[in-house]
Amino acid sequence: MQGRLGFKGNLSTTAMGIMPHEDIDRALGLALEMDIPFWPQLPKLSFYEDMYVQAMEGFPGVIIDEEKNRIYIDTKRFLEGIPDYLEKEGNPEWFVLSEKYSLIYRKFLNQDLSKYRAIRGQIISPISLTLKLTDENNMPVVYNDDIRSIAFSFIHHKLNRQYEELLKKNKNAFVWIDDPGLEFIFNAMCGYDSIKAKKEMDEFFEGVKSPRGVHLCGRPDWDFLLSLDIDIISFNAYTEGEAFASYRKVIDFLKKGGIISWGIIPTYFEDFSREDVKSIAERLENIWKRLIDNGIEKTLIIDNSILAPATCNLINPDKTLTVEKSFALLREVSLYLRSRYNIP
Repeated sequence: MQGRLGFKGNLSTTAMGIMPHEDIDRALGLALEMDIPFWPQLPKLSFYEDMYVQAMEGFPGVIIDEEKNRIYIDTKRFLEGIPDYLEKEGNPEWFVLSEKYSLIYRKFLNQDLSKYRAIRGQIISPISLTLKLTDENNMPVVYNDDIRSIAFSFIHHKLNRQYEELLKKNKNAFVWIDDPGLEFIFNAMCGYDSIKAKKEMDEFFEGVKSPRGVHLCGRPDWDFLLSLDIDIISFNAYTEGEAFASYRKVIDFLKKGGIISWGIIPTYFEDFSREDVKSIAERLENIWKRLIDNGIEKTLIIDNSILAPATCNLINPDKTLTVEKSFALLREVSLYLRSRYNIP
């Protein structure tokens, strides 16, 4: 695993991709203030910035209805479009993220990103994509073997193309997959079971060129997540940290060189208003103590830890204010802990 990562965590900062901003330059400026910057996704600015819509640019049979804010797959068009897709599949340029689908991505790539510890991109996971995306009859396409198979392949190519572009800007670039729907495959009502999901995710990651990462805000089956051959796990540690740290596989993951992005700064107004630097640092160190009590050294945790906001947030009544404050608090907590543990 260590061969796929060219950097240590050392309590550096990053953040979720989705931001509530409509000001492109403001969002980009905040992202570039992170130790590991990223290109923001701005769904309030355009429907095309929605992470599901954004990922589907060029997918056969996709219908994007901007007026109704709806995206779905027309099955007939999908079947008719497969030969053309398969012909274009070998052309990496077909999978480039265009300006129409991200107004900020090219601006990000035009920055000097070589000075950063690492840089990051993101794309929706094929599991979450196919669970949410439906056909013309409102049936999730995860249950259509043909569409699901092409979707996994399609996202794989999209991820690799994004990684290749980011890698030109920083040798420690990586792209993680956003997986907000991962927890639903463990629901008894879901017909796409975790055994099939595990097999298809293993196959998906085999061809991924980037260091392999998963970001999620919900609560999946941690054993399932930690059984994947991945290098970076990003999750909501503010609410899920205690449960996560209770799994023995977390220690194994860290010992193999895996990096954990601890989403420890709340972005919801009510939670954020109750916290400060010391309370957040204490919360995080209490989570770490569970790991230390199970036999891992704190230095290894610190070496392999990144700090981040807990979740994305588009619904605060103050719009962007609390999210921006959470970014600022994140930097303060990082500096406080780095000083505490003598990390430059």
